[in-house]
Amino acid sequence: MKKLLLPAALAAATLSAPAFAQDRLAGDTYRPDLQVGQGHWFVAGNVGRTDGGTADRFGSGDFHVFESRDGRKTGYGLVTGYRWKIGERWGLGLEGGYSDLGNLRVRNAFNDDAVNQRDSENALRGWHVGGNTRFHVTPAWYISARGGYFRASDNDADYYNSVGQDLGLESGGRDGRNSWYAGVGTGWNATENFSIGVHYDYFRAKSGDLRDPVTGIEFEGPKRSTALLGLTAEYAF
Repeated sequence: MKKLLLPAALAAATLSAPAFAQDRLAGDTYRPDLQVGQGHWFVAGNVGRTDGGTADRFGSGDFHVFESRDGRKTGYGLVTGYRWKIGERWGLGLEGGYSDLGNLRVRNAFNDDAVNQRDSENALRGWHVGGNTRFHVTPAWYISARGGYFRASDNDADYYNSVGQDLGLESGGRDGRNSWYAGVGTGWNATENFSIGVHYDYFRAKSGDLRDPVTGIEFEGPKRSTALLGLTAEYAF
């Protein structure tokens, strides 16, 4: 009888090993093809609607997504980086990229006007570098966050009164362009390498000083901090 029990026990152990391994791997939702400590490169891009400079703090912004409003322009961003798998559900990485928050007018692609309105709009834009993290709740669903240093564009621009007359104010060329950005998002992992989601990003920028060359009086310029709500796509290598 004992001779029969030993082979039976070994067979049971052999058959249960794959099932046990599958139970452990069930929680491995972040890039199961990688071991903890390994990493991968990624590229990502986002496009959406800016708040027109109404965001005065992270989490704010008046987007009016489903209606047309002045000041709400198309914004976009491009980023690349490297992310390490630090846990079965977690990824942590570094990124660098560029964002333009309102200098594009997409509808001009169908007429003779310029699509890039940088000269007239001078909307916030700049390079950024920082960190990012991803948490894969399930293999198909992720939550992400990012943030870091943002080098804001200069506030050099022409300012006009209500009848279109140039006010002759001096702006730009001053310190204060060093700032920060932060964002959160969630989305769908279509495959282990490709994902798409909805993200909110906030780019902080000082207003910058304006100076009247006639009187010498200096005062704060218009708000420049801008938020972007849009779609993000990422390809991970």
